[in-house]
Amino acid sequence: MAGSELTNVRSPRVKAARRLTKRAYREQDRRFLAEGPQAVREALKLDGVTLELFATAEAELRHSELITEATLQGIPVHRASGEVMSELSQTVTPQGLLAVCGLVHVPLEQALGGPSGPGGPSGPGGPGGADDTGDTGGVDDTGDMSGAGGGPRLVAVLAHVRDPGNAGTVMRAADAAGADSVIFTDASVDPYNGKCVRASAGSLFHLPVVIGAPVSAAVRQLKERGLRVLAADGAGKHTLDDVDLSGPTAWIFGNEAWGLPEEILAEADDVVRVPIYGQAESLNLATAAAVCLYSSARAQRVS
Repeated sequence: MAGSELTNVRSPRVKAARRLTKRAYREQDRRFLAEGPQAVREALKLDGVTLELFATAEAELRHSELITEATLQGIPVHRASGEVMSELSQTVTPQGLLAVCGLVHVPLEQALGGPSGPGGPSGPGGPGGADDTGDTGGVDDTGDMSGAGGGPRLVAVLAHVRDPGNAGTVMRAADAAGADSVIFTDASVDPYNGKCVRASAGSLFHLPVVIGAPVSAAVRQLKERGLRVLAADGAGKHTLDDVDLSGPTAWIFGNEAWGLPEEILAEADDVVRVPIYGQAESLNLATAAAVCLYSSARAQRVS
């Protein structure tokens, strides 16, 4: 832990980190904040992603193994006062540990196993970026976040998903189900939103994530790579019980309130609903997505 404790919330270092709570500055600086021990632990596993670490004295003692790992990697670690951590944190009760990370998303082509685009951590001067085209990424094409060889078999597509908690939970479910990638289309929430990062519980660092891909372009490339594109919608003709999920599949999940637009439903190979066996009116987005992804994962493994 180098230097004295940071106590001034107006110091340049604190202000530089604090501005990353805004999407525009995340895109401009090509950095984002990962808060809490789980997110920091997973970020540290990727070479060159964690750029600096802030920790309170209490967190330094509680998570000494993470502080040690960061120090061994040559990552600057700053001890921060409770007031400074409250300024940086996006939670009511700060966990006392926060990392500044380079962007980790990848180009659509790379996530789907095609030719990779620019690589390298998206820190200052890095070639990655958080634009709205899905064409630039933040991790080396030979690193952990590259597309799986042999083509993807399970992909989650978020279209018009606006709630960061739901989006992060879908990432976590996709990761747990063994999905090959998660695609955030151009009308969806920023996966680097603090709530989204926390809800992903580290899964943001585990699998390829695409940002800003137009829905039509994503659907076209998914089909070109042999995936069947299914739209999850409560008005679907077929239920999960009716469809064969044993082949490579991409699921499209829509807005929490109004689902998927007609034009997206028309582009899908089929529209599928989750059957409701009890009296609940419906499932929320994240729960429905988890059911769909696990249904596909199980069918693929059984086959």
